[in-house]
Amino acid sequence: MTQHIPKVHLIAGARPNFMKIAPLMRRLSEEDWCRPVLIHTGQHYDAAMSDIFFTQLGIPAPDHNLAVGSGPHGAQTGAIMQAYEALCRDHRPDWIIVVGDVNSTLACSLVAAKDGIPVAHLEAGLRSFDRTMPEEINRIVTDTLADLLWTPSPDADDNLKREGIDAARIERVGNIMIDSLVSMRHRFDTERHWHVLGLDPGAYGVVTLHRPSNVDDAATLAAIVEALTAAARDLPLVLPLHPRTSAMLETFGLSDRLRKAPGIHAVPPLGYIPFMSLVTRARLVITDSGGLQEETTYLRIPCLTLRDNTERPVTIHEGTNRLIRPADLGTAIGAALAAPIDSDRPAPALWDGNTAARVAASLKNRMSA
Repeated sequence: MTQHIPKVHLIAGARPNFMKIAPLMRRLSEEDWCRPVLIHTGQHYDAAMSDIFFTQLGIPAPDHNLAVGSGPHGAQTGAIMQAYEALCRDHRPDWIIVVGDVNSTLACSLVAAKDGIPVAHLEAGLRSFDRTMPEEINRIVTDTLADLLWTPSPDADDNLKREGIDAARIERVGNIMIDSLVSMRHRFDTERHWHVLGLDPGAYGVVTLHRPSNVDDAATLAAIVEALTAAARDLPLVLPLHPRTSAMLETFGLSDRLRKAPGIHAVPPLGYIPFMSLVTRARLVITDSGGLQEETTYLRIPCLTLRDNTERPVTIHEGTNRLIRPADLGTAIGAALAAPIDSDRPAPALWDGNTAARVAASLKNRMSA
């Protein structure tokens, strides 16, 4: 009789998922006690935002691509659920692993939980305490459903316990994003994408913007553009433009103002390697994303986060991150450039490049229990 090797679905749907899935996919592919199966929901579906990441991160082509595409939250979540439920009928896994806080994470967790398939959530327990953010809803519901919750930091453990999650379901494994950064650091150093743009290392900033709170309101986006164009007179800024941001700049008539400003390098979305090549040599980073708050903390690069809150408070308490409002951006840039950098401070505990190994060991123990 052929021995049954447990099948584990790894769910990736949007750009941030790919960096988290890659080290775990590589690790599980080396094991003989499970068979990892890569599921791409297609939540991000164009080459610039999806396919190129698989190539650059060394992830094999997905075993299944649900190809759901974009859409309103309800429609997209429903489409993923419908497609993944059909897949599970024909290719039922023994476990599924979901990462982060995107619609794909919630949708696949709901399908698995209703069908009695155990769910593990990697990057569990993060909370912004702002339920106007769709990601916060996705996190809360996914953590409620998950059988195994892998957390990156002590605050995440505390959040889950405060919400009544059984401590036996919680395991702190560290930050999987740092695994990708550590394993590919040499590629960033040889890429030298700053040189392609005619910049000098340590003498430019990197900016990423995509959240509706920053880009969907004309007045807010105009204030950000004014602050960036003013700052770029003294410090060149590289802006890989998210499709949403690019569209809103056009809608509000701000595109030419930004693109033609001296010192502004507005570029299309970048793959992981050229983008991180820029980040690792940047003087500072301005962002509204989650992952960059963590990566800059590890790299000891000043980070200004254009948000009222963060689900990653460890990046403020132990890192280089600061929360700022758009109206304060200009002042905050000046203060960040003037402040000394504490480059010797260690990264938060378990942010060491070995999270995938701890996750694999945890999963193996749960499967054999």
